[in-house]
Amino acid sequence: MSYNLLKGKKGIIFGALDEKSIAWRTALKCHEEGARLVLTNAPVALRMGEINKLAEAVNAPVIGADVTNMDDLQKLFEGSMKHFGGGIDFILHSVGMSINVRKGKTYTNLDYAFGQKTMDISAISLHRVLRTAWDLDALNEHGSVIALTYIAAQRVFPDYSEMADAKALLESVARSFGYHYGKRKKVRVNTISQSPVLTTAGSGVKGFDAFYTYAEKMSPLGNATGDDCANYCVSLFSDLTKMVTMQNLFHDGGFSLTGVTEEIINQMAK
Repeated sequence: MSYNLLKGKKGIIFGALDEKSIAWRTALKCHEEGARLVLTNAPVALRMGEINKLAEAVNAPVIGADVTNMDDLQKLFEGSMKHFGGGIDFILHSVGMSINVRKGKTYTNLDYAFGQKTMDISAISLHRVLRTAWDLDALNEHGSVIALTYIAAQRVFPDYSEMADAKALLESVARSFGYHYGKRKKVRVNTISQSPVLTTAGSGVKGFDAFYTYAEKMSPLGNATGDDCANYCVSLFSDLTKMVTMQNLFHDGGFSLTGVTEEIINQMAK
């Protein structure tokens, strides 16, 4: 059911890879709620071809951009503003990648060159996106920016490796830039700390399936799905949340505030 919460609004969605991705689900929900969209991803992701299916479904152009390249981001924002005929109302940053994790390197044995790429792609990219929007005055007053994060920024999850450090930096960028953008144009910047989701990217983390089950048993409401997260993003893009900014918002079925559950105790007692 649509409530037209985003009717007349225009936004950029970063990171829609395939139908499992949160960015993909969010684009569908934003379209359903009346928004106009531009889709973007890295050139290597675009070559996979999946995003074209989404573009057709939501009637949106695809503009490729490497989030570590300022020239690419400038072309993305300029192209988006030209397509919309004006400024942008919301942005979803759903970007993250760790070569160390992909190659199975432990946190105590990081390749630091890989680690720098992790930080640049997964965290500094948010600063680059916001800086580009800032320089071009691309975001409309009372705009909304969301970046997806994970509770590993606050708590230790050993196999998440340096992505935990990247998420901590991502959240800090959201707070710091959120202050400046709030003062300038009432733009709000928040992060959503989401439950584990069975995405293509998530399944590449060692032990993910077992942890997904653990999180399900630890969360009073269970794990929040990608579609649940899409709904939450819509609420934060809408005018209903104009006074929410610089927050790290846990969207995890209660996992973040639960010490232990009966299901876990019973399982450990077996």
